[in-house]
Amino acid sequence: MSKTAMITGASRGIGEAIARELAGKGYELYLTCHSSSERLTRLANELADKHNIECTCFIGDIGDFGFVKESFSEITDLDVLINNAGISYIGLLSEMEISDWDGIIRTNLSSCFYTSKMAIPLMLKKHAGQIINISSVWGNVGASMEVAYSASKGGLNSFTKSLAKELAPSNIQVNAIACGVIDTDMNKHLSMSDLEVLKGEIPADRIGTTIEVAKMVRHVIEAPSYLTGQIITLDGGWQ
Repeated sequence: MSKTAMITGASRGIGEAIARELAGKGYELYLTCHSSSERLTRLANELADKHNIECTCFIGDIGDFGFVKESFSEITDLDVLINNAGISYIGLLSEMEISDWDGIIRTNLSSCFYTSKMAIPLMLKKHAGQIINISSVWGNVGASMEVAYSASKGGLNSFTKSLAKELAPSNIQVNAIACGVIDTDMNKHLSMSDLEVLKGEIPADRIGTTIEVAKMVRHVIEAPSYLTGQIITLDGGWQ
């Protein structure tokens, strides 16, 4: 039987790269995005045709439990959950609107609770499964002007470690990948000069790629089951 994976925030960037990587390994996919329905549908059709797999799309707010619950009503089997959906905010905390704070926490952290809550019973039935959370180095060390984002990813790291201990007796692994600077739309606000300064700080002397994150996800999936509760940093030696 084919294995199944759910990837949140899959219409572009890291999520799209993960979808392509797992499709190439024969996974049946459940893909979500907030509003880029045409782009996600186009990706799903491409992957389904190319790899002869089933790809199901869900369009909606992953930070809304109602949407998550409704999506999972169509899922009867799940091997891997990839919590990738995320948004950022750059600015002084004192000038941040309450709605912006709530949006960051709902999308980056609460969504992982919602999807995990729904996925765990499916994995318990098989006494097997994996949850992989896409985190950030800012969750490890914090970033000025990105307090809410850092807090959400720091919370996600603790969520990962705690849930891993809870689910280890059931042979369900929970890990996170803390990404450094990756070439995604989230970093498009950076100027060329800003990127050059960043590259100068990174020992690898370059920005990471979404393909590298996707390959790391696959490596974690294929790792021994004894690997759980880990925050794996992928940042070119930066932090």
